[in-house]
Amino acid sequence: MRIPAHSVCTAIRDDIVSGVFDRGSRLTEELLARRYGVSRVPVREALRTLESEGFVVTRRHAGACVAEPTEQEAADLLEVRMLLEPLGAARAAQRRTEAHLKVLRGLVRLGQERVRRGEGEDLRSLGGWFHETLAQASGSPGLIALLTQLRHKIAWMYAVEQPVRPAESWAEHGAIVDAVARGDADRARALAVQHAERAIAAHRLRRPDRPGHQGRGAVQSRVSTSQHAVNIAGVRH
Repeated sequence: MRIPAHSVCTAIRDDIVSGVFDRGSRLTEELLARRYGVSRVPVREALRTLESEGFVVTRRHAGACVAEPTEQEAADLLEVRMLLEPLGAARAAQRRTEAHLKVLRGLVRLGQERVRRGEGEDLRSLGGWFHETLAQASGSPGLIALLTQLRHKIAWMYAVEQPVRPAESWAEHGAIVDAVARGDADRARALAVQHAERAIAAHRLRRPDRPGHQGRGAVQSRVSTSQHAVNIAGVRH
């Protein structure tokens, strides 16, 4: 059975974002292959991809390690988001399909219902699905890939507080969908800018508990408490 490198890449990235692997910790091929139940070949490919994305760095005498982004690098991500999300909304107004609109409107309805009932537990995930669908509606593979990578890295570097007025946040989502449905690219862009500005104010930089590098033993200890296999759905035999 051949496990695709992209499945291994997704699994490692998720563990980096969720903090299973601390910043600066070593990522040995042997350890990762054992953790995900794969050979070292897809692990090697995955590490190359993650290095190109900025999640992993290769250090002399240490090999692959989780990256340790600076505060400026983290701030730059939010600035880039401010540029790309409005572009995605404008493109969505020009290229969206009826299927995209149906999903977007459904997510807005769900979000607004949750707010009215005071059920805020899954508002964050609903918001994530909303923005992911809006990006998909842009019809631009390159832009979708950039926005997806941005979301992963921002989730890694920032904790996001719940909006003080969630009803306003979901009203903004609804207004963006209305502009997209009308094909009003300028309006969709302007609304997305306003929404992104509000959202960025809720981001708080995550600060690692312990700066610096961790040895293989520390990583193995963390891994042993949360081992899982790579999702192999659809893998070719």
